[in-house]
Amino acid sequence: MVTPLDVAGLAAALIRIPSVTPDPGHSQEMLAGVLTEMGFDVVHLPFGEGSERTPNLFARLGSGSPHLCFAGHTDVVPPGAATWRHDPCSGTIEGGVLFGRGACDMKGGVAAFVAAASSFLASNPGWSGSISFLLTGDEEGPARFGTRKVLEWMQENGHTPDFCVVGEPTNPSVMGEVIKIGRRGSMNARIVVEGRQGHVAYPHRADNPVHRLVRILDALTAAPLDAGSQWFEPSSLQITSIDVGNVATNVIPASAMAALNIRFNDLHTSASLGGWIETICRQHAGRVVVTTECSGESFLTAPGGEVDVLRDAVMDVTGREPRLDTGGGTSDARFIARYCPVAEFGLVGASMHQADECVAVEDLQTLTRVYVRLLERMMT
Repeated sequence: MVTPLDVAGLAAALIRIPSVTPDPGHSQEMLAGVLTEMGFDVVHLPFGEGSERTPNLFARLGSGSPHLCFAGHTDVVPPGAATWRHDPCSGTIEGGVLFGRGACDMKGGVAAFVAAASSFLASNPGWSGSISFLLTGDEEGPARFGTRKVLEWMQENGHTPDFCVVGEPTNPSVMGEVIKIGRRGSMNARIVVEGRQGHVAYPHRADNPVHRLVRILDALTAAPLDAGSQWFEPSSLQITSIDVGNVATNVIPASAMAALNIRFNDLHTSASLGGWIETICRQHAGRVVVTTECSGESFLTAPGGEVDVLRDAVMDVTGREPRLDTGGGTSDARFIARYCPVAEFGLVGASMHQADECVAVEDLQTLTRVYVRLLERMMT
């Protein structure tokens, strides 16, 4: 018989285990013990070598359909230089509020879906389907050997879910505000324009790459990329660096570099944007090198189906109809979307990555009830 877990106590215990990326701590080992006691089959899946070695955990109970997977991460960002009211790893509960790094992003979310599974199993002995957990130790870092590698393993071993819920903090101020059903893509580009170095008093003997780079950047930013789409806000191109490495005031430099980031919606792909940048660069410079790197394409899980089931569960518990949204930065949902429908719903994220990161215990309990209700709607 499974005993329901206290979500605040579990979240506090996780916070007390230091796990700043890339140090995994032993949070996954602790969770593995909890899940094993609940009857889950647990597999540790470390990927990468040396300093990139990343701890990951997959756990599953049941073998049938529907297969609902909860995904999250046990790593956190550093505490930072600011002064904390409570030690970042204290897991202190004061005035109904849990303090500590990861309280809302996202050890609190991990605790909520584990506690929800325990409550559901304790109250629903006749359930059918499968419940699984995908936990990585590298969401706040490069994310090379975390969720994406576990998903490959899951597919190869017959564990692809029917639906996945990522427990990232999605609510701006109160529980029940927002479910994220997609995310913009993100790509970086680096443009290096080659010229010919020379004396500023004799520009005809040189070829100033800075002038060419300025024209390229002006062309790239002259007009918006788009006006947005049904579910996405307009794409955004932001120049993040311009550098020539020139300490002299009387020398035309030999090369000039610029870096930019594009957060793009479903009207584009990283390939189409990379081709556009390359075309603009060739129009203004003969010798130019463009390199791009995409950390995730845009994706959308269309409303309906499991998204509506999740929305109904949120409404049942909070009394609010959550807005379906695609804003914000990237998350590991960008990898999951390649394998199955995915949506994100978690805690209030107002304090994530800040000093004195915290979450109301009541919100932890509310999130747990939402996940329990989702399990009930899908599995009974």
